[in-house]
Amino acid sequence: MLDLPNIREACQNLTSTFLEPAAGEGAFLVEVLNRKMKMVLKNYGDDLTRYENYSLLALSTIYGVELLEDNAQKCVMNMYQVYFEAYQQQAIEHDAKVKNKVLDSAKLIISNNIAQGNFLTKLSPNGNPIVFSEWHPIKLRKDSKTIRVQRTEYTLNDIFDGIEKESGDPLTHSVKAEQMDLFDFFDDEEVPKKEKKRMKYVPVKITHVYKEEMEEVDG
Repeated sequence: MLDLPNIREACQNLTSTFLEPAAGEGAFLVEVLNRKMKMVLKNYGDDLTRYENYSLLALSTIYGVELLEDNAQKCVMNMYQVYFEAYQQQAIEHDAKVKNKVLDSAKLIISNNIAQGNFLTKLSPNGNPIVFSEWHPIKLRKDSKTIRVQRTEYTLNDIFDGIEKESGDPLTHSVKAEQMDLFDFFDDEEVPKKEKKRMKYVPVKITHVYKEEMEEVDG
């Protein structure tokens, strides 16, 4: 199927995105990643830093939804294995070691791009909306050695409705903020609730997305 016109070309396009609504253990997505990694090697394999940056960008364009928890976990593991082995081979070719920051960033991207949930209802098992992160490259040029990205989160409904979000908007953090702190049960006195601060993701090097850096939004 990946050799069909248009789809084959998309696999050779660094920023073309793929979304698999029934990812299973990742058979389709793994092959897309394999093809994209080969393209990155061909075009950016002359320098390890360039390879690290562009391979993470290629990885960030692949998304999937899977209903079953064990399949979703297996899909994440299979995606990471493909990325790790390709990156490790390149590090060996350049007489270098793999970098933890690159691997940690790859893990974060995969874990946010592969969601467990029901594609038809667009909900995760806990009833919350399925949320994906967009990793938008900033001022990407052909001669760029490193890449900066802006992370923005969208629900699956947002994506289908074509909703434009403010750059850096973090939906998952607003969901987490609604959860009760377990330590609240041990408080005898009622403590005034702190006003929630509006936060957003800041632009970062793609090799540093694992830090999930955020800043307070003025006003």
